[in-house]
Amino acid sequence: MAKVLIVDDEKSICDSLTFALEDDYEVMSIQNPNEVKDILEKDNIDIVLLDLKIGNINGIDVLREIKNIDEEIQVIIMTAFGSIKSSVKAIQEGASHYITKPIDMEELFVFIKKALEHKKISLSLKNLKEVINRDFGIDGIIGKSEALYSVLEKVNKIKDLDTTILITGESGTGKDLIAKALHFKSNRKDENMEIINCAAIPSDLLESELFGYEKGAFTGAERKKLGKFQLADKGTLFLDEIGEMDLQLQSKILRVVEDMTVTPLGGEKGVKINTRIVAATNKDLEEEVKKGSFREDLYYRLNVITLELPPLRERVGDIPILLSYFLDIYNKKLDKNIKRFDKEVIKELKNYNFPGNIRELENLVERLVALSDKEYIELEDLPKKYIGHTPTINSDENIIIKIGSTLEEIEKKSIEETLKYFDGNKKRTAECLEISERSLHYKVKKYNI
Repeated sequence: MAKVLIVDDEKSICDSLTFALEDDYEVMSIQNPNEVKDILEKDNIDIVLLDLKIGNINGIDVLREIKNIDEEIQVIIMTAFGSIKSSVKAIQEGASHYITKPIDMEELFVFIKKALEHKKISLSLKNLKEVINRDFGIDGIIGKSEALYSVLEKVNKIKDLDTTILITGESGTGKDLIAKALHFKSNRKDENMEIINCAAIPSDLLESELFGYEKGAFTGAERKKLGKFQLADKGTLFLDEIGEMDLQLQSKILRVVEDMTVTPLGGEKGVKINTRIVAATNKDLEEEVKKGSFREDLYYRLNVITLELPPLRERVGDIPILLSYFLDIYNKKLDKNIKRFDKEVIKELKNYNFPGNIRELENLVERLVALSDKEYIELEDLPKKYIGHTPTINSDENIIIKIGSTLEEIEKKSIEETLKYFDGNKKRTAECLEISERSLHYKVKKYNI
Protein backbone atom coordinates (compact mmCIF):
# COMPACT_ATOMS: atom_id res chain seq x y z
CA MET A 1 0.00 0.00 0.00
CA ALA A 2 1.40 3.42 -1.01
CA LYS A 3 2.24 5.86 1.81
CA VAL A 4 0.85 9.40 1.83
CA LEU A 5 2.08 12.22 4.06
CA ILE A 6 -0.20 15.26 4.57
CA VAL A 7 1.50 18.52 5.56
CA ASP A 8 -0.95 21.30 6.47
CA ASP A 9 -1.15 23.60 9.48
CA GLU A 10 -4.95 23.23 9.66
CA LYS A 11 -5.78 20.12 11.71
CA SER A 12 -9.29 19.94 10.24
CA ILE A 13 -7.87 19.56 6.73
CA CYS A 14 -5.40 16.91 7.88
CA ASP A 15 -8.22 14.97 9.60
CA SER A 16 -10.64 15.16 6.68
CA LEU A 17 -8.00 14.13 4.12
CA THR A 18 -6.86 11.26 6.34
CA PHE A 19 -10.44 10.04 6.68
CA ALA A 20 -10.97 10.18 2.89
CA LEU A 21 -7.70 8.46 1.94
CA GLU A 22 -7.04 5.88 4.67
CA ASP A 23 -9.06 3.08 3.04
CA ASP A 24 -6.79 3.16 -0.03
CA TYR A 25 -3.47 4.41 1.32
CA GLU A 26 -1.33 4.37 4.44
CA VAL A 27 -1.75 7.95 5.64
CA MET A 28 0.26 10.16 8.03
CA SER A 29 -0.35 13.85 8.77
CA ILE A 30 1.60 16.66 10.44
CA GLN A 31 0.95 20.37 11.05
CA ASN A 32 4.60 21.31 11.58
CA PRO A 33 6.67 21.31 8.33
CA ASN A 34 9.89 21.14 10.37
CA GLU A 35 9.05 17.48 11.02
CA VAL A 36 9.08 16.59 7.31
CA LYS A 37 12.78 15.78 7.08
CA ASP A 38 12.76 13.36 10.04
CA ILE A 39 9.71 11.52 8.70
CA LEU A 40 11.06 11.18 5.15
CA GLU A 41 14.40 9.89 6.40
CA LYS A 42 12.72 7.26 8.61
CA ASP A 43 9.78 6.24 6.42
CA ASN A 44 9.41 5.32 2.76
CA ILE A 45 6.87 7.98 1.72
CA ASP A 46 5.48 7.88 -1.84
CA ILE A 47 3.24 10.97 -1.95
CA VAL A 48 3.31 14.25 -0.02
CA LEU A 49 0.20 16.46 0.00
CA LEU A 50 1.78 19.80 0.79
CA ASP A 51 0.04 23.07 1.64
CA LEU A 52 1.62 25.96 -0.24
CA LYS A 53 1.49 28.26 2.80
CA ILE A 54 2.00 26.69 6.23
CA GLY A 55 1.88 29.50 8.77
CA ASN A 56 4.92 31.67 8.08
CA ILE A 57 6.69 28.94 6.09
CA ASN A 58 6.69 28.92 2.29
CA GLY A 59 5.68 25.52 0.90
CA ILE A 60 8.14 25.99 -2.01
CA ASP A 61 11.02 25.80 0.49
CA VAL A 62 9.57 22.59 1.96
CA LEU A 63 9.17 21.20 -1.58
CA ARG A 64 12.86 21.83 -2.30
CA GLU A 65 13.82 20.09 0.94
CA ILE A 66 11.69 17.05 0.02
CA LYS A 67 13.27 16.80 -3.42
CA ASN A 68 16.75 17.08 -1.93
CA ILE A 69 15.99 14.12 0.34
CA ASP A 70 14.47 11.96 -2.43
CA GLU A 71 13.67 13.28 -5.89
CA GLU A 72 11.36 10.31 -6.54
CA ILE A 73 8.86 11.41 -3.85
CA GLN A 74 5.80 12.84 -5.61
CA VAL A 75 4.52 16.15 -4.20
CA ILE A 76 1.00 17.45 -4.79
CA ILE A 77 0.61 21.11 -3.83
CA MET A 78 -2.61 22.24 -2.08
CA THR A 79 -3.36 25.91 -2.66
CA ALA A 80 -5.96 28.64 -2.34
CA PHE A 81 -7.32 30.29 -5.49
CA GLY A 82 -5.17 33.36 -4.92
CA SER A 83 -1.96 31.31 -5.08
CA ILE A 84 -2.19 29.86 -8.60
CA LYS A 85 0.90 31.76 -9.77
CA SER A 86 2.90 30.29 -6.88
CA SER A 87 1.51 26.85 -7.73
CA VAL A 88 2.94 27.09 -11.24
CA LYS A 89 6.28 27.95 -9.63
CA ALA A 90 5.91 24.79 -7.51
CA ILE A 91 5.44 22.68 -10.67
CA GLN A 92 8.64 24.18 -12.06
CA GLU A 93 10.40 23.19 -8.83
CA GLY A 94 9.35 19.56 -9.19
CA ALA A 95 5.80 19.19 -7.83
CA SER A 96 3.75 16.69 -9.84
CA HIS A 97 0.38 18.48 -9.54
CA TYR A 98 -1.41 21.24 -7.69
CA ILE A 99 -4.99 21.21 -6.43
CA THR A 100 -7.08 24.14 -5.22
CA LYS A 101 -8.95 24.41 -1.94
CA PRO A 102 -11.63 23.41 -1.08
CA ILE A 103 -10.32 20.09 -2.31
CA ASP A 104 -12.33 18.00 -4.76
CA MET A 105 -11.63 14.46 -3.48
CA GLU A 106 -12.40 12.83 -6.82
CA GLU A 107 -9.82 15.09 -8.48
CA LEU A 108 -7.32 14.39 -5.68
CA PHE A 109 -7.64 10.62 -6.14
CA VAL A 110 -6.92 11.06 -9.87
CA PHE A 111 -3.83 13.19 -9.11
CA ILE A 112 -2.52 10.66 -6.58
CA LYS A 113 -2.99 7.80 -9.05
CA LYS A 114 -1.15 9.73 -11.78
CA ALA A 115 1.66 10.66 -9.40
CA LEU A 116 2.16 7.02 -8.38
CA GLU A 117 2.22 5.96 -12.05
CA HIS A 118 4.80 8.67 -12.77
CA LYS A 119 6.96 7.45 -9.89
CA LYS A 120 6.75 3.86 -11.15
CA ILE A 121 7.80 4.88 -14.67
CA SER A 122 10.61 7.08 -13.32
CA LEU A 123 12.00 4.23 -11.22
CA SER A 124 11.75 1.83 -14.18
CA LEU A 125 13.77 4.21 -16.35
CA LYS A 126 16.31 4.62 -13.57
CA ASN A 127 16.64 0.84 -13.26
CA LEU A 128 16.95 0.50 -17.04
CA LYS A 129 19.83 3.00 -17.09
CA GLU A 130 21.54 1.03 -14.33
CA VAL A 131 21.12 -2.19 -16.32
CA ILE A 132 22.54 -0.57 -19.46
CA ASN A 133 25.49 0.75 -17.51
CA ARG A 134 26.05 -2.58 -15.84
CA ASP A 135 25.79 -4.69 -18.99
CA PHE A 136 27.19 -2.36 -21.62
CA GLY A 137 29.24 0.20 -19.80
CA ILE A 138 32.65 0.02 -18.22
CA ASP A 139 30.91 0.01 -14.83
CA GLY A 140 29.61 -3.45 -15.66
CA ILE A 141 33.07 -4.95 -16.17
CA ILE A 142 33.92 -6.40 -12.80
CA GLY A 143 37.37 -6.38 -11.23
CA LYS A 144 40.08 -4.28 -9.65
CA SER A 145 43.25 -6.03 -10.81
CA GLU A 146 46.01 -4.00 -12.43
CA ALA A 147 45.78 -6.15 -15.58
CA LEU A 148 42.09 -5.28 -16.04
CA TYR A 149 42.53 -1.66 -14.98
CA SER A 150 45.09 -1.04 -17.72
CA VAL A 151 42.61 -2.35 -20.32
CA LEU A 152 39.76 -0.17 -19.02
CA GLU A 153 42.06 2.85 -18.91
CA LYS A 154 42.87 2.27 -22.58
CA VAL A 155 39.16 1.88 -23.40
CA ASN A 156 38.50 5.32 -21.92
CA LYS A 157 41.29 6.81 -24.04
CA ILE A 158 40.20 5.33 -27.37
CA LYS A 159 36.40 5.08 -27.04
CA ASP A 160 35.76 8.14 -29.25
CA LEU A 161 38.41 7.42 -31.90
CA ASP A 162 37.15 6.68 -35.42
CA THR A 163 39.53 3.82 -36.06
CA THR A 164 39.40 0.04 -36.18
CA ILE A 165 40.04 -1.76 -32.89
CA LEU A 166 41.07 -5.38 -32.39
CA ILE A 167 40.22 -7.11 -29.11
CA THR A 168 42.21 -10.25 -28.37
CA GLY A 169 42.01 -12.75 -25.55
CA GLU A 170 41.07 -16.30 -24.67
CA SER A 171 37.48 -17.52 -24.85
CA GLY A 172 35.40 -16.32 -21.94
CA THR A 173 37.50 -13.28 -21.02
CA GLY A 174 34.74 -10.76 -21.84
CA LYS A 175 35.71 -9.46 -25.29
CA ASP A 176 32.05 -8.76 -26.08
CA LEU A 177 31.68 -6.64 -22.92
CA ILE A 178 34.69 -4.54 -23.89
CA ALA A 179 33.26 -4.06 -27.39
CA LYS A 180 29.94 -2.91 -25.91
CA ALA A 181 31.75 -0.59 -23.51
CA LEU A 182 33.63 0.96 -26.46
CA HIS A 183 30.31 1.72 -28.14
CA PHE A 184 28.03 2.70 -25.25
CA LYS A 185 30.65 4.94 -23.62
CA SER A 186 31.56 6.63 -26.92
CA ASN A 187 30.13 9.56 -28.86
CA ARG A 188 28.44 6.94 -31.10
CA LYS A 189 26.31 5.56 -28.26
CA ASP A 190 23.06 7.02 -29.62
CA GLU A 191 23.51 5.17 -32.94
CA ASN A 192 23.21 1.44 -33.68
CA MET A 193 25.65 -1.19 -32.49
CA GLU A 194 25.42 -4.26 -34.71
CA ILE A 195 26.95 -7.56 -33.53
CA ILE A 196 27.71 -10.58 -35.65
CA ASN A 197 29.49 -13.80 -34.70
CA CYS A 198 31.61 -14.79 -37.69
CA ALA A 199 31.98 -18.35 -36.37
CA ALA A 200 28.26 -18.97 -35.96
CA ILE A 201 27.11 -18.24 -39.53
CA PRO A 202 28.04 -20.16 -42.70
CA SER A 203 30.27 -18.15 -45.03
CA ASP A 204 27.70 -17.67 -47.83
CA LEU A 205 25.09 -16.40 -45.38
CA LEU A 206 27.63 -14.28 -43.50
CA GLU A 207 28.36 -12.28 -46.64
CA SER A 208 24.71 -11.38 -47.17
CA GLU A 209 24.34 -10.57 -43.45
CA LEU A 210 27.26 -8.15 -43.61
CA PHE A 211 26.70 -6.52 -47.02
CA GLY A 212 22.96 -6.91 -47.49
CA TYR A 213 21.39 -7.57 -50.87
CA GLU A 214 19.11 -6.16 -53.54
CA LYS A 215 15.77 -7.69 -54.48
CA GLY A 216 16.36 -10.60 -56.89
CA ALA A 217 20.09 -10.86 -56.07
CA PHE A 218 19.63 -14.62 -55.59
CA THR A 219 16.86 -17.17 -55.30
CA GLY A 220 14.73 -16.25 -52.33
CA ALA A 221 15.78 -12.58 -52.24
CA GLU A 222 12.23 -11.28 -52.53
CA ARG A 223 12.99 -7.84 -51.12
CA LYS A 224 15.93 -5.55 -50.45
CA LYS A 225 17.78 -6.10 -47.17
CA LEU A 226 20.32 -3.82 -45.51
CA GLY A 227 23.48 -5.47 -44.22
CA LYS A 228 25.15 -5.00 -40.85
CA PHE A 229 27.65 -2.48 -42.26
CA GLN A 230 24.85 -0.13 -43.31
CA LEU A 231 22.73 -0.77 -40.23
CA ALA A 232 25.71 0.32 -38.12
CA ASP A 233 26.26 3.52 -40.12
CA LYS A 234 27.42 6.27 -37.69
CA GLY A 235 27.57 3.55 -35.03
CA THR A 236 29.67 0.45 -34.37
CA LEU A 237 29.93 -2.96 -36.03
CA PHE A 238 31.34 -5.69 -33.79
CA LEU A 239 32.83 -8.61 -35.73
CA ASP A 240 33.20 -11.33 -33.11
CA GLU A 241 35.50 -14.32 -33.79
CA ILE A 242 36.83 -12.70 -36.96
CA GLY A 243 39.64 -15.30 -37.06
CA GLU A 244 37.05 -17.83 -38.27
CA MET A 245 36.18 -15.87 -41.43
CA ASP A 246 37.24 -17.47 -44.72
CA LEU A 247 39.86 -15.83 -46.97
CA GLN A 248 37.49 -14.88 -49.78
CA LEU A 249 35.23 -12.93 -47.46
CA GLN A 250 38.25 -11.40 -45.73
CA SER A 251 39.25 -9.72 -49.00
CA LYS A 252 35.78 -8.13 -49.30
CA ILE A 253 35.94 -6.95 -45.70
CA LEU A 254 39.34 -5.39 -46.44
CA ARG A 255 37.87 -3.25 -49.23
CA VAL A 256 35.17 -1.93 -46.90
CA VAL A 257 37.68 -1.14 -44.17
CA GLU A 258 39.89 0.71 -46.66
CA ASP A 259 37.33 2.98 -48.33
CA MET A 260 34.22 2.72 -46.11
CA THR A 261 32.03 1.80 -49.08
CA VAL A 262 29.64 -1.16 -49.16
CA THR A 263 28.14 -2.76 -52.26
CA PRO A 264 25.14 -4.98 -51.46
CA LEU A 265 24.90 -8.36 -53.21
CA GLY A 266 23.28 -7.84 -56.59
CA GLY A 267 23.97 -4.11 -56.44
CA GLU A 268 26.04 -2.05 -58.84
CA LYS A 269 26.62 1.12 -56.84
CA GLY A 270 28.61 1.35 -53.61
CA VAL A 271 27.13 3.06 -50.55
CA LYS A 272 29.35 5.27 -48.36
CA ILE A 273 29.21 4.47 -44.66
CA ASN A 274 30.65 5.86 -41.43
CA THR A 275 30.92 2.69 -39.37
CA ARG A 276 33.48 2.07 -36.65
CA ILE A 277 34.67 -1.55 -36.82
CA VAL A 278 35.59 -3.42 -33.67
CA ALA A 279 36.82 -7.00 -34.19
CA ALA A 280 37.58 -9.73 -31.67
CA THR A 281 39.35 -13.06 -31.78
CA ASN A 282 40.66 -15.75 -29.46
CA LYS A 283 43.23 -16.75 -32.08
CA ASP A 284 46.79 -15.50 -32.55
CA LEU A 285 46.23 -13.68 -35.86
CA GLU A 286 49.96 -13.28 -36.48
CA GLU A 287 50.26 -17.08 -36.39
CA GLU A 288 47.19 -17.37 -38.63
CA VAL A 289 48.86 -14.98 -41.10
CA LYS A 290 51.99 -17.15 -41.11
CA LYS A 291 49.87 -20.26 -41.75
CA GLY A 292 48.09 -18.49 -44.63
CA SER A 293 44.64 -18.68 -43.06
CA PHE A 294 44.31 -14.94 -42.42
CA ARG A 295 45.13 -12.10 -44.79
CA GLU A 296 48.13 -10.07 -43.71
CA ASP A 297 46.76 -6.82 -45.17
CA LEU A 298 43.45 -7.22 -43.31
CA TYR A 299 45.29 -8.05 -40.11
CA TYR A 300 47.22 -4.77 -40.25
CA ARG A 301 44.05 -2.82 -41.13
CA LEU A 302 42.24 -4.27 -38.12
CA ASN A 303 45.20 -4.08 -35.77
CA VAL A 304 45.41 -0.27 -35.61
CA ILE A 305 44.68 -0.37 -31.87
CA THR A 306 44.76 -3.63 -29.91
CA LEU A 307 43.15 -4.38 -26.57
CA GLU A 308 44.48 -7.61 -25.07
CA LEU A 309 42.27 -9.03 -22.35
CA PRO A 310 44.04 -10.93 -19.56
CA PRO A 311 42.87 -14.48 -18.73
CA LEU A 312 41.30 -15.04 -15.33
CA ARG A 313 44.42 -16.86 -14.06
CA GLU A 314 46.22 -13.51 -14.34
CA ARG A 315 43.43 -11.79 -12.39
CA VAL A 316 43.13 -14.07 -9.37
CA GLY A 317 42.52 -11.08 -7.10
CA ASP A 318 39.26 -10.48 -9.00
CA ILE A 319 37.85 -13.96 -8.31
CA PRO A 320 36.23 -13.08 -4.93
CA ILE A 321 34.66 -9.96 -6.50
CA LEU A 322 33.33 -11.93 -9.47
CA LEU A 323 31.97 -14.65 -7.17
CA SER A 324 30.04 -12.06 -5.17
CA TYR A 325 28.76 -10.40 -8.36
CA PHE A 326 27.52 -13.63 -9.94
CA LEU A 327 26.11 -14.85 -6.61
CA ASP A 328 23.93 -11.75 -6.44
CA ILE A 329 22.74 -12.25 -10.02
CA TYR A 330 21.79 -15.91 -9.62
CA ASN A 331 20.27 -15.45 -6.17
CA LYS A 332 17.79 -13.08 -7.81
CA LYS A 333 17.34 -15.13 -10.95
CA LEU A 334 16.81 -18.45 -9.13
CA ASP A 335 15.03 -16.96 -6.09
CA LYS A 336 17.71 -18.13 -3.65
CA ASN A 337 19.23 -16.49 -0.58
CA ILE A 338 22.78 -17.86 -0.45
CA LYS A 339 24.88 -15.51 1.63
CA ARG A 340 28.45 -16.26 0.59
CA PHE A 341 31.18 -18.69 -0.45
CA ASP A 342 33.28 -20.24 2.31
CA LYS A 343 36.95 -19.19 2.41
CA GLU A 344 38.10 -22.71 1.47
CA VAL A 345 35.99 -22.55 -1.69
CA ILE A 346 37.51 -19.21 -2.68
CA LYS A 347 41.01 -20.54 -1.98
CA GLU A 348 40.51 -23.57 -4.25
CA LEU A 349 39.02 -21.45 -7.03
CA LYS A 350 41.97 -19.05 -6.86
CA ASN A 351 44.31 -21.99 -7.44
CA TYR A 352 42.30 -23.33 -10.38
CA ASN A 353 43.50 -22.41 -13.88
CA PHE A 354 40.04 -21.59 -15.42
CA PRO A 355 40.59 -22.46 -19.08
CA GLY A 356 37.06 -21.15 -19.74
CA ASN A 357 37.86 -17.93 -17.87
CA ILE A 358 35.02 -15.71 -16.58
CA ARG A 359 32.38 -17.57 -18.58
CA GLU A 360 33.39 -20.81 -16.86
CA LEU A 361 33.33 -19.13 -13.44
CA GLU A 362 29.85 -17.70 -14.10
CA ASN A 363 28.52 -21.10 -15.23
CA LEU A 364 29.98 -22.68 -12.11
CA VAL A 365 28.30 -20.14 -9.82
CA GLU A 366 24.95 -20.63 -11.57
CA ARG A 367 25.21 -24.41 -11.10
CA LEU A 368 26.23 -24.12 -7.44
CA VAL A 369 23.39 -21.69 -6.65
CA ALA A 370 20.84 -23.80 -8.51
CA LEU A 371 21.79 -26.99 -6.64
CA SER A 372 22.30 -25.52 -3.17
CA ASP A 373 19.61 -25.43 -0.49
CA LYS A 374 21.93 -23.96 2.16
CA GLU A 375 22.94 -20.44 3.17
CA TYR A 376 26.60 -20.97 2.23
CA ILE A 377 28.51 -22.60 -0.61
CA GLU A 378 30.93 -25.02 1.08
CA LEU A 379 33.91 -27.01 -0.17
CA GLU A 380 31.81 -30.17 -0.38
CA ASP A 381 29.56 -28.41 -2.93
CA LEU A 382 32.47 -27.75 -5.30
CA PRO A 383 32.95 -30.25 -8.17
CA LYS A 384 36.15 -32.32 -7.77
CA LYS A 385 37.80 -30.83 -10.86
CA TYR A 386 38.16 -27.49 -9.01
CA ILE A 387 39.85 -28.94 -5.92
CA GLY A 388 43.51 -29.68 -5.18
CA HIS A 389 45.30 -27.41 -7.66
CA THR A 390 48.49 -25.51 -6.88
CA PRO A 391 49.13 -21.92 -7.97
CA THR A 392 50.62 -21.62 -11.44
CA ILE A 393 51.91 -18.73 -13.44
CA ASN A 394 52.08 -18.10 -17.14
CA SER A 395 55.37 -19.52 -18.43
CA ASP A 396 55.56 -16.62 -20.88
CA GLU A 397 55.97 -14.15 -18.01
CA ASN A 398 59.62 -13.17 -17.57
CA ILE A 399 61.55 -11.07 -15.08
CA ILE A 400 64.35 -9.00 -16.61
CA ILE A 401 67.43 -8.92 -14.40
CA LYS A 402 70.60 -7.09 -15.36
CA ILE A 403 73.89 -9.01 -15.45
CA GLY A 404 75.92 -8.22 -12.34
CA SER A 405 72.85 -7.74 -10.09
CA THR A 406 73.45 -8.83 -6.52
CA LEU A 407 71.56 -11.82 -5.09
CA GLU A 408 69.57 -9.44 -2.87
CA GLU A 409 68.62 -7.32 -5.89
CA ILE A 410 67.54 -10.46 -7.75
CA GLU A 411 65.50 -11.67 -4.76
CA LYS A 412 63.83 -8.27 -4.34
CA LYS A 413 62.96 -8.10 -8.04
CA SER A 414 61.56 -11.65 -7.98
CA ILE A 415 59.35 -10.89 -4.99
CA GLU A 416 58.16 -7.55 -6.44
CA GLU A 417 57.20 -9.02 -9.81
CA THR A 418 55.54 -12.13 -8.35
CA LEU A 419 53.48 -9.98 -5.95
CA LYS A 420 52.49 -7.82 -8.89
CA TYR A 421 51.54 -10.91 -10.93
CA PHE A 422 49.24 -12.17 -8.16
CA ASP A 423 47.71 -8.71 -7.55
CA GLY A 424 49.33 -8.39 -4.12
CA ASN A 425 48.06 -11.78 -2.88
CA LYS A 426 50.79 -12.72 -0.38
CA LYS A 427 49.57 -16.27 0.15
CA ARG A 428 49.75 -17.16 -3.54
CA THR A 429 53.06 -15.30 -3.90
CA ALA A 430 54.60 -17.26 -1.02
CA GLU A 431 53.31 -20.57 -2.43
CA CYS A 432 54.68 -19.77 -5.88
CA LEU A 433 58.10 -18.75 -4.49
CA GLU A 434 58.04 -21.81 -2.21
CA ILE A 435 58.61 -19.82 0.98
CA SER A 436 56.41 -19.29 4.04
CA GLU A 437 54.11 -16.29 4.34
CA ARG A 438 56.11 -15.28 7.42
CA SER A 439 59.34 -15.29 5.37
CA LEU A 440 57.65 -13.30 2.63
CA HIS A 441 56.43 -10.73 5.15
CA TYR A 442 59.98 -10.39 6.52
CA LYS A 443 61.49 -9.93 3.05
CA VAL A 444 58.83 -7.40 1.98
CA LYS A 445 59.72 -5.37 5.07
CA LYS A 446 63.46 -5.91 4.59
CA TYR A 447 63.45 -4.71 0.98
CA ASN A 448 60.87 -1.99 1.63
CA ILE A 449 58.62 -3.37 -1.12
